[in-house]
Amino acid sequence: MRGFVLALLMSTAPVAAMAADITIQTAQGEAPVPQAPERIAVLDLGAIDTLKALGITPAAVPDNLYLDYLKDFAPEAARVGTVLEPNLEALAGAGPDLIVVANRTAPARQTVSQVAPAIDMTVDGGKLVEQLKERLNAYAQLYGKEAEAETLIAALDEKLAAVAEAGRDKGTALVVLTNGPKMSAYGPGSRFGWLYDVTGLPPAVEKLDPTAGHGDAISHEFIAQANPDWLLVLDRGAAIGADTQSAEATLSTELVKGTRAWTDDHVVYLPAGDLYLAAGGYTAMMNLLDSLQEALEK
Repeated sequence: MRGFVLALLMSTAPVAAMAADITIQTAQGEAPVPQAPERIAVLDLGAIDTLKALGITPAAVPDNLYLDYLKDFAPEAARVGTVLEPNLEALAGAGPDLIVVANRTAPARQTVSQVAPAIDMTVDGGKLVEQLKERLNAYAQLYGKEAEAETLIAALDEKLAAVAEAGRDKGTALVVLTNGPKMSAYGPGSRFGWLYDVTGLPPAVEKLDPTAGHGDAISHEFIAQANPDWLLVLDRGAAIGADTQSAEATLSTELVKGTRAWTDDHVVYLPAGDLYLAAGGYTAMMNLLDSLQEALEK
């Protein structure tokens, strides 16, 4: 029955006029897409963030945009399920002529392509800044917004330079994600490894698995032994609105309080939602860089 309803919706959904195809760079390589699609469905918050920065409003988005700077964006856009489970019937009813998936929604690409052509614009945590620029340029090419992209990238490069200067000769860092009372650490080349690159802070611990998507499980003793000059902290519970122990409460132990980072007030609680939910989004990145610069310049 669901398949019949979906087929019916797809047959009756509004279809925008399609322009000639162009080729853009995606996470899966070059792909032909309709130029300047009139109705674009975007299922990833980071992608929505970047399109918003370019002045592009999607026709369909997830039910909940979570982040304060996105909550009031695209109020007339169709709501088409969650970032983990798109609603195919709602998506078909929105009549998109292109669908963008990325990161958490990337596994749904084949499924949503039943509705309209779908492209994967995932960003890799190990090369986040580089790929953010690639995705920004691809969207700009799609909509003829190259001048806007050039301006945005210039501002990003200026901010990156300021953060790198602020982090110069400031010691070592450890990137930690908390999930209630649990903790994980991330090293260079990992999902959050780019934080070492943009700050210029060398890792306090070299032997962390860059392929561990959820990081290396660690203890308070691990942090004490690493004794970083800076703790860069992401609170997953805060990012997703979970009713769980805060990162500050998790870290507030005698072992962690004995580290250089805690003693010198160098524990940086990063913008959790921006980093965890909208990774690779332009505004999310600028917000994060602002936080890093402010902390490193203290």
